[in-house]
Amino acid sequence: MSKVLKVSLDKAVDSASLSEYKEKVKEINEGINSKSLKGNDFLGWADYPTTYDTEELKQIIKDAAYVRENYEVLVVCGIGGSYLGPRAVIEALNGLKNDSGVEIIFFGNTFSPNYTAQILKYLENKKFAINVISKSGTTTETSISFRLVKDLLEKKVGKEEARKAIFATTDKEKGALKSLSNKEGYQTYVLPGDVGGRYSVFTAVGLFPMAVAGIDVEAFMEGALLASKDTNNDDLASNPCYQYAATRDYMYRHNKSVEMFVTYESQYTQICEWLKQLFGESEGKEKKALFPASATFTTDLHSLGQFIQDGTPLLFETIIYVIEPKEDVIIPGDKEDLDGLNYLEGKNISYVNRKAFEGTLEAHTSGGVPCIVIELEKLDSYSMGYLLYFFMRACAMSAYLLEINPFDQPGVEIYKKNMFHLLGKKGY
Repeated sequence: MSKVLKVSLDKAVDSASLSEYKEKVKEINEGINSKSLKGNDFLGWADYPTTYDTEELKQIIKDAAYVRENYEVLVVCGIGGSYLGPRAVIEALNGLKNDSGVEIIFFGNTFSPNYTAQILKYLENKKFAINVISKSGTTTETSISFRLVKDLLEKKVGKEEARKAIFATTDKEKGALKSLSNKEGYQTYVLPGDVGGRYSVFTAVGLFPMAVAGIDVEAFMEGALLASKDTNNDDLASNPCYQYAATRDYMYRHNKSVEMFVTYESQYTQICEWLKQLFGESEGKEKKALFPASATFTTDLHSLGQFIQDGTPLLFETIIYVIEPKEDVIIPGDKEDLDGLNYLEGKNISYVNRKAFEGTLEAHTSGGVPCIVIELEKLDSYSMGYLLYFFMRACAMSAYLLEINPFDQPGVEIYKKNMFHLLGKKGY
């Protein structure tokens, strides 16, 4: 059992139903380790916490310190897995109103003309560096955004100074971005060829922006290392990660079509966005899989709560709950007590949040909504590394239980081909 997180399944599935997955889980775990399953050429993430380049990590930490000392803003150009992971970690650990250190702006994840224009205008009076993330260097959203911010930077400080402020995370040897980086002399980090974007948060894709944001990336990798050891266990009875994966499969095969990821902290919302890509893009093939949705409680209880409680019974919840907040606030008393809140005088907001969690859990389960609870004592760099690896391993197991290749995304290519044709791109 993990000392970092606890998985409670008693409000979702019984042990007898789960035990039916025992032999299949053993078989798949062996296939992951031997890299003999579908998509095996993209299983590099599985043992990455033990095989990653420690010298590159030292360079990342050194370069991040340079950025923190010399720039106000780091613009991260990337889309999908090239931004969701680092954004989730940075917001979860640093909060939404953190005004210390370097500001991290995520760019290149949309074609929105409004957002693009607003970011470029904002950067005009900022001293900024750029981290462009793309294995190929030709991802359309990322490439457009990088061209725009690179042009702005070179006009502001000149090409020579701009070179010192541009950091590229790309393929080790080939691709448009690698060629440009070699030509211009940009500092580069490697996006390993056997690691796909949505599994890349433990590579330089996540580590460099996180380090610039002041995250302890060494502790983050240590947490991932422990998770890689804990979850590489083919005994279903003692592996909460695979128990969770099997429960997801059980839900899918017993008339549930939606998994709603739930948190009780606004700054954890992007964790759910990362999870939606991880599971949605990994499993959503061959007309199979759960639809990944998300909600942040108690906020969304005032919009979605009615449907969850009384609506079409199509979903189950996976709740990520952190017991100890990084910060807390005490509720004051009021002499007149017109709002009737004096019964909470002297209580922490975290106490109210906990009771909301407990009350909602009871309401939803009694209303027929299965609930999985993943509970952590606290969320820091170490436990965050553990949590994200836990979900990656669970996703691989879950996809293989569906007999799906977790590491391709053929459906995504269809819209791109149509878009390129309409834009008049050569060859489309």
